[in-house]
Amino acid sequence: MSGSHTTGTTGTTGTAGTSETAGAAETTGTAGAVQATGSAETGVGWWAGNSRALLGLALPLILTNFAYVALTTVDIVMLGRLGAVEIAAAGLAIALFNQLRTTGTGLVTGVSNLVAEARVRDDRERVGALLFAGFFWATACGVVFCAVLLLIGPLLVLLGQDPEVVRKAGEFLMVLAPGMLPCLWFQNLRHFTTGLRRPGPLLAITLASVLVTIGLNYVLIYGKFGLPAFGFVGVAIATVTVFLLSFLAFIAVILRDGVLRPYLTSPDARRWSGDAVRSVWRLGLPISGTYASEAGFFSVLTLIVGTLGVDALAAQTVLNQIVYIVFMISAGLSHAASIHISEAAGGNDYATARRTGLLGTAWGVIAMLVVAVAYLAIPDPIVSLFISAEHAGNADIIALTVTGLLIAALMQVFDAVQNIGNGILRGIGDTAGPFRISLVGYWLIGLPAGYLLGVIADWGVEGVWIGQTIGLAATAAILLVAFLRRVDRLHRAASGAPVPEPESS
Repeated sequence: MSGSHTTGTTGTTGTAGTSETAGAAETTGTAGAVQATGSAETGVGWWAGNSRALLGLALPLILTNFAYVALTTVDIVMLGRLGAVEIAAAGLAIALFNQLRTTGTGLVTGVSNLVAEARVRDDRERVGALLFAGFFWATACGVVFCAVLLLIGPLLVLLGQDPEVVRKAGEFLMVLAPGMLPCLWFQNLRHFTTGLRRPGPLLAITLASVLVTIGLNYVLIYGKFGLPAFGFVGVAIATVTVFLLSFLAFIAVILRDGVLRPYLTSPDARRWSGDAVRSVWRLGLPISGTYASEAGFFSVLTLIVGTLGVDALAAQTVLNQIVYIVFMISAGLSHAASIHISEAAGGNDYATARRTGLLGTAWGVIAMLVVAVAYLAIPDPIVSLFISAEHAGNADIIALTVTGLLIAALMQVFDAVQNIGNGILRGIGDTAGPFRISLVGYWLIGLPAGYLLGVIADWGVEGVWIGQTIGLAATAAILLVAFLRRVDRLHRAASGAPVPEPESS
């Protein structure tokens, strides 16, 4: 959905035979076995067996994603107990932060692939150099992005944002912006350890972070245990504190791991290597570009919504968070499908790769249709989980968000397909294609549609949401067509025969 959806959640690297996926694949124990026989079996047996393997691999990824998204969900729920201006200001600040965080995360995502390649060659010096290179780019991005967040206020006013909202967003960012550094350092460690097939207890760390976030939010917002009440800025303080504690906890885990510790303490991990720094840049840049393009699309839409009033921006913040939670399902499916496709592509079995791409897409659509039923049946109770109906100023926000949820029932289907489309294309080695397609679907179709319907046609925030849906639908269609065409070309190149259609039984 938004840039924050893509980055710290799935972590797909997008190369055929991706090594980051290997660590996740080990958690299932069945994925490889099923994939190995995938091309030999067709019909119902193939679809059933591979569905079990795909969902078995996706489930732990989805659970980890849910734990991760719970961090921001806690923040939004706590903000929902405050006023409309606070929700809007914090939502604007978080959207800008996530835009840049997603871009930086994409840049270090390729560390996992490069580390895995060095591990296979038993090149321990190279592994250490890549760890340093990842930290270099995470730090460089963190410093630059922190400065951007602190200085962006005047530009937001020029772009039509409410001055009071911008002022309060500036207060929020003053605290939140430095958290970019530990956040990106954590992501670098995540991809580094995954490349070594020892991703560590990420789920446990994230779950612990959720509990700490809940406690800190409560204490800092309302002023407990002798501390002053920081109000909505307390959410930013809690978030930065959790980023730092999560990074330090990950360091502690690595230092207690006999396999990982020597890499972290090696002199190579503290030594400049121009080749390693360039390698991380070359591999991470197209991934970062794709992440930034998608995140930027939603950030600009948020700015457009901000010109429509405080209530519209508050509703956008809440709706984005609801959709973000459900997006984690397709994120896990996207990663799992990418893993299976990489395995098939590694054996030149592009017929299986093609079927797996369609299988992953089908499960994404099914999952989103199930969610859509809930959106359509009980929209008010869902929204009330995030916004307090007891606050007199929240009535209009709740009404707007309920309307948005009805639009999201359709939007999330396309969002899931475009997310899985990115994963399956990366599974067959296409990292540049998703970036180019995102420029067309998001920026040339979705953004103009949102502006025309929301502002020019005066449909308000609902028009922006409809335009967003159009952009996601276009992106999803182009990605799926691109996958089918590319996998067909690869199949013909490998076998000299057209791709056979799956048999029915």
